[in-house]
Amino acid sequence: MSTSSESDRCFIIAEAGVNHGGSVELALALVDAAVDAGADAVKFQSYRTELLVREEAPQAAYQARNAPAASQAAMLRALELSVEAHRRIAAHCADRGITFLSTPFDPPSLELLLELDVPRLKVASGELTNGPMLLAMARAGLPMIVSTGMATLDEVADALAVIAIGRDGSDATPRAAVRADARRRLESDPTLVGDVTLLHCTSSYPAPAESVNLRAMDTLAQVFRLPVGYSDHTEGTAVAVAAVARGAVLIEKHLTIVKTLSGPDHAASLEPAAFAEMVAAIRTAEQSLGSSEKRVDPVEAEVRLVARRSLVTSRDLTPDRPIAEGDLISLRPGHGKSPFEVWDALGSTPDRPYRSGSVFEG
Repeated sequence: MSTSSESDRCFIIAEAGVNHGGSVELALALVDAAVDAGADAVKFQSYRTELLVREEAPQAAYQARNAPAASQAAMLRALELSVEAHRRIAAHCADRGITFLSTPFDPPSLELLLELDVPRLKVASGELTNGPMLLAMARAGLPMIVSTGMATLDEVADALAVIAIGRDGSDATPRAAVRADARRRLESDPTLVGDVTLLHCTSSYPAPAESVNLRAMDTLAQVFRLPVGYSDHTEGTAVAVAAVARGAVLIEKHLTIVKTLSGPDHAASLEPAAFAEMVAAIRTAEQSLGSSEKRVDPVEAEVRLVARRSLVTSRDLTPDRPIAEGDLISLRPGHGKSPFEVWDALGSTPDRPYRSGSVFEG
């Protein structure tokens, strides 16, 4: 039998991402909104534009639609947070009692986050094949959240192999043969990657519900034998709650102050009130999971008594006459013999006289 407990509590991340639009004050407001909504953590994105994207790289269609700019680099540069901004945000998170997280996209940003004592590192879906960055993050030794949007199982396996190599303390270079060996070792011992949570994800902003395929969470859990969560880019809250009901240990959802702000991710984000509703719904879903034992719950006891039936005599019965078909009927309430026992009573003699309409006892 398994029961829900505090250890089963889904960890909820409010993905502030770049929804601050480059404004530190708006970033701090997002922290406040995450706290007020009941999130466990608020997460940002840490990068240096010149280390992330070429100047001529185009925007994705959703980026061009929601945050038109001359290039992807121009968009990202306007959304980049300075070192000092990171410090202010991390300090405000500490003051408000919420976990500060951020996704690093380059080594200097990783070093900054380590300096700020983040408790976990997040690998973005787009960085899943960035082997050198994965290796550096693994060598940091912190728990990792690995998002798998746009990925095949083979790519996830390769990423985990690099993480395992980074965790083992050696200076091994993760060449193909070394990765293949790490993959084989992970098949028998998934703990070689340390504390890693995989996130199922559909990298579309917003993502249509029919593209989500929550059953893939089961596949990730079965293949890699690691905890699995879900990074939600759908509109609304239903899919995130469904993911928790399916076993997600972590939910990540974008948070914005106002959906109509200019920026790439606002359309796939929830405003504070809706985010709070999602958190409340997730907590209710967790409570409803309860025990795996099928049993009579104490809250059912009264209804069980009045809704179930008992065997009742349909005429006067005496010990000298065997019980015949139709002598016993079933009526509420259910404090007597179960109607299941009617067939065993047929042909037997009553233990005593019964008046018509009496509860039959034997």
